[in-house]
Amino acid sequence: MKQFSTAYIFLFAAVLCLICSTMISVAAVSLRERQEFNQSLDRKKSVLLATRIIDANESISAQRINELFGDIRSVIIDVSTGEVLEDYDVAEYDFQTTPRMRVPSNPAKVQEIPTISQLFQVEDNGQVDMLVIPIYGQGLWSTMYGYLALDVDTKTVRGITFYDHGETPGLGGEVDNPRWKNRWPGRKVFDDDWNPKIEVIKGQAGSPDEDPHRVDGLSGATITSRGVSNMIEFWLSDLAFGPYLEQFREQHGSV
Repeated sequence: MKQFSTAYIFLFAAVLCLICSTMISVAAVSLRERQEFNQSLDRKKSVLLATRIIDANESISAQRINELFGDIRSVIIDVSTGEVLEDYDVAEYDFQTTPRMRVPSNPAKVQEIPTISQLFQVEDNGQVDMLVIPIYGQGLWSTMYGYLALDVDTKTVRGITFYDHGETPGLGGEVDNPRWKNRWPGRKVFDDDWNPKIEVIKGQAGSPDEDPHRVDGLSGATITSRGVSNMIEFWLSDLAFGPYLEQFREQHGSV
């Protein structure tokens, strides 16, 4: 069998690595536009799922997603003040690169949040029908990312969805289960004094009319359930979207 020198082996490996890395780089650059399109489409679909405009089991085309998203207005806000940044180009917003600010220690274990954030207003005949806010926080194994849809009163849940998490399939991963998400509409996230008040309990909750501030727990996933409660309370608080929601209620007569 032919023997190769050590220098030849290292040179061959270096050339092979160079070729492979070049191919990967070319593929990444050439597919970037497609990746960005798919990411945008996935975000739109997640918002539509939270609003229950579409169903999780529904097969839907990219064209239809964009059509349905036509009645949804993206809004950029200054998180600290709750002010809507009317002059901000929504197309330029990027959650990953937006500057962050530290927040005090909290049960949701959120350490920092964007200084500006993208929210969504679902319109019906020119009037705002519901709001969709991004939420994230710590579960058992992962940071869970999702959207919460609220009625125009900012108190009543219209829907919820999680689009990214690493929770245990069959346990905490049941945050993806449509049957569990169907338990949310009609629940109330604030008490009468506008303090955040929503809890995913251990066991079964009553109906939204009888038990408005509690939701059925996830069987065998107490920590994940608690994480969902904590993150929603955090994002509704004055540390996050509280100032914006208060201004929204004043403008739309929901106080």
